Amino acid sequence: METGILLESGTNELEILEFRVGNNYYGINVAKIREILPYQTPTPIPNSDTRIEGIFMPRDEIISIIDLAEVMHLPKSENNATDMYIVTNFNSLNAAFHVHSVAGIHRVSWAEIIKPDSTVNNSGEGMATGIVRINDKLIIILDFEQIVATINPETGLKASAVEHMQGRERNDSPILIAEDSPLLSKMIVNCLSQAGYNNVTATDNGQECWDTLRSYQQGGNLDEQVSCIITDIEMPQMDGHRLTKLIKDSDTFRHIPVIIFSSLINEEMRRKGEQLGADAQLTKPEIGQLVEALDELIGVVGGDK
Repeated sequence: METGILLESGTNELEILEFRVGNNYYGINVAKIREILPYQTPTPIPNSDTRIEGIFMPRDEIISIIDLAEVMHLPKSENNATDMYIVTNFNSLNAAFHVHSVAGIHRVSWAEIIKPDSTVNNSGEGMATGIVRINDKLIIILDFEQIVATINPETGLKASAVEHMQGRERNDSPILIAEDSPLLSKMIVNCLSQAGYNNVTATDNGQECWDTLRSYQQGGNLDEQVSCIITDIEMPQMDGHRLTKLIKDSDTFRHIPVIIFSSLINEEMRRKGEQLGADAQLTKPEIGQLVEALDELIGVVGGDK
């Protein structure tokens, strides 16, 4: 099974692949999926993390297999007749996830997706990024980036990339962030602070960021309140592509630079971002490149860095 469903840019919609592990059903954004393949016996890796089931080699490429049942402490598959590998690409990394069956693809709006509260995601460290009701069933959308980062922290945000910037001159240019992960939002704000950016405001999703922009406009001091916007793509209520479209379609806001900072930056997503008018697009681990892009855009808009 291959995925090939394309969505128009900026519609605030996504497609979710529903799959089963044990007796529970979960979801993943189709934009993260390269392909879905039938289970095949993996080659085990000696002394590897217990969550790494092994490796396999589709299309002359070695890919690691993560056993989601092991990750989530759920029963293993009793037989592999319906088991599948979901082969993904995000954060410039290819990985396969072993699931017990695939139920189908659903097209939904980000406005339908509920962000888990602290009882589900303690301190933003849980494995759920959203919950959506599909056919009277609650589907938990898993945080695959978090799963991979717990196994290999090197795949996460590279905060060390800005450590050498701590002596830079402080910059009061106001930066507005849209990021739904509390943990990542805090890390981004801290990294920007190390790089000299003092005036950073974080919002939880695209809708909150858009509402904040409009409140700045109504206050009559828009350009004093925001010099650049940094947005994720995947967010409940409103995604980053929809946010970018609203900004760039507006005579009032289109002059504000928008940086898309997401784990989903691939060739197709980059084209979508360009069509929407994004000023820069960077994959999430590269916080150093984010600072460089911010420096350039703030320099163009606000003069001195």
